[in-house]
Amino acid sequence: MATTTGSHAQINVTPLIDVLLVLLIIFMVITPLSSHGLAVQVPPPADATAHDEPLPVLVVSIDALGVVRLNQEKVETPELPERLMRALASRAEKTVFVQGDAGLEYGAVASVIDVAKGAGAGRVALSTGPAARRE
Repeated sequence: MATTTGSHAQINVTPLIDVLLVLLIIFMVITPLSSHGLAVQVPPPADATAHDEPLPVLVVSIDALGVVRLNQEKVETPELPERLMRALASRAEKTVFVQGDAGLEYGAVASVIDVAKGAGAGRVALSTGPAARRE
C-alpha cells in the first residue's frame, strides 16, 4: 500500500487583505466629506441680550397644555396666521423662532412651523432654552 503525502490547499489571503485596506482608506477619506447637517439658527443666550434695546425677534411658544403665545402674548390658534402675517409685514428680518415645551409631541410644533412658513416667514428656527412663562 502506497501512501501519498498530499499537499493541503490553502487560500492566499494577501490579496484579500490588500483589498480590505484599500476599501478602509477609501471610506476613511470619503466619510468626513459626506456629512451633512441642518442649518440651525438659535437665539443668543439671555446674558448676551442684556442691553437696553430688545432684539426684534418673533417667538412663537407652545406650552405643555398646547397654549400658543406670540412674544409672550396668548394667541388663539385660528388667529395665529393673521397675527404672524401682520408682524412679519413690518419687519425686514423674516425669521420666526418656535419654542415648544419638552413634553409636546412633534406634530404640535410642526403645525406651528407650517403656519409660520405659510404666513411668510423666510426662516423658521427652533429655539432652545427655558419654556415660556405661564400667566
